[in-house]
Amino acid sequence: MVSPRAARTYVLNETLADLKGEMLYRKNGETVALRPQAFAVLRHLIDNANRLVTKAELNAAVWGAAAVTDDSLVQCIHEIRRALADDRHVLLTTVSRRGYRLLLANGGEALPPSGPSIAVLPFANMDTDETPDYFADGLVEDVITNLSKVSGLFVIARNSSFAFRGKDTDPRAIASELGVRYLLQGSVRRSAGRVRINAQLLEGSTAAHVWADRFEGAAEDVFDLQDRLTEYIVGAIEPSVRRAEINRARRKRPESLDAYDLYLRALPHAHANTPSETDKALHLLGRSIELEPDFVAAHGYAAWCYEQRFLRNGLDLSDKAAALRHADIALGVNSDDPQAMSMGAFVRANLTRDYEGALEVLDQALALNHNSALAFGFSALVSAHSERHERAVEHGHKALRLSPLDDPLNYHPYCALALTHFFAGSFAETVSYATLAIRANPGFSIPHLYLVAGHVGLGKPDAARVAARRLLEVSPAFSVGAYERTELFRPPLMDALTAALRTADLPE
Repeated sequence: MVSPRAARTYVLNETLADLKGEMLYRKNGETVALRPQAFAVLRHLIDNANRLVTKAELNAAVWGAAAVTDDSLVQCIHEIRRALADDRHVLLTTVSRRGYRLLLANGGEALPPSGPSIAVLPFANMDTDETPDYFADGLVEDVITNLSKVSGLFVIARNSSFAFRGKDTDPRAIASELGVRYLLQGSVRRSAGRVRINAQLLEGSTAAHVWADRFEGAAEDVFDLQDRLTEYIVGAIEPSVRRAEINRARRKRPESLDAYDLYLRALPHAHANTPSETDKALHLLGRSIELEPDFVAAHGYAAWCYEQRFLRNGLDLSDKAAALRHADIALGVNSDDPQAMSMGAFVRANLTRDYEGALEVLDQALALNHNSALAFGFSALVSAHSERHERAVEHGHKALRLSPLDDPLNYHPYCALALTHFFAGSFAETVSYATLAIRANPGFSIPHLYLVAGHVGLGKPDAARVAARRLLEVSPAFSVGAYERTELFRPPLMDALTAALRTADLPE
């Protein structure tokens, strides 16, 4: 951790103060207006964090020998509090008749955001004909804008990250100076009517590669290409950062875990979607919520895990009640987390059959982050369950386009596509997508039963019986009757699916 005087970036109440650039901005990159005198007061308070700074000291540091009234300093303090959303004077306290104290953790050291943070550096222009940088710069600006919509990800504004254009600086030094965990670097090359983008995501403290890929397209419509490349890059970064954060939490000592680390450790167990793994996830999520009761992302996953346990572990009404309780928190009036909103909507759709309300929330989540593979995947599932086949197919394929091949949640859109094609009588596609869903998550029982039904529809009883045996290996307690009682679909659709399962001699 760099010392407070050497640092350039501080996070104060989710507002980022860039001392080098003399700027304040929000998580979404929006700048916060602050007069030069007020910024100078803030700078001195940061440099002297956690101690009383007298009015006389501030006057001398900011105005020098100039004669100013107390009102000038009071007005600056008021502007700072407004900029930092410190209405209760918790961060910047007043010591009556003496001065002010700015409270920072760790003795006033530079504070990184509590969650993952990223800076997108200018992409290098690799053209040999000195083509202007407008395409590369426009691409980076779009990536910054779209990354800022990813809930929980703190994104450094363009003005600060572009200060490193053309500088041969060690990525670790850049990450330290900007106060971020991750850096996105890249290059752009145009040749023979095509544009090629190379992008790489680095962990700031080690400069180790987290993810890298190459994207290419025809340059005929440069703006359409820019939009598509932005979508691909942002869609790949979100799960890549999530995996890196999970690995980071695993490396921490158990006694140093906070609510966010416990949440991260729960994710692989939740994604596995098996009874034993779901129990492990709920244990970790419960500890996370105890530490931070308003952590909506943890509530979203808790809702989903309880819904999993209800539907596949005996239809215990206490699990259903817990799922709906956590879903209501995830969908609370102050929630702006697209991930939590998507999970809450999915849970309520499955447990209350309020598909219209769920799809309305999912549309809101996608408006907040239109590059969320997770939101599109849940939307595809809700659409499949409610017979909105066209939307299910569209959103299922959109989720897969946004998601890298190794995303642990790819089985969501694959399941949605398998189910939709089964209801449409396209049994070859059912088998294909169910197989892909199983490949993505072999321990999840549902795509195994879709595979059974698909083979039955194709008139392949031997293949259906083989798939049925695999289903029972994954879920020994499975029975057609218990699955039927989940009432996930309208009776005619559930009847068609369960009739196919009974044909394969599965337990009643």
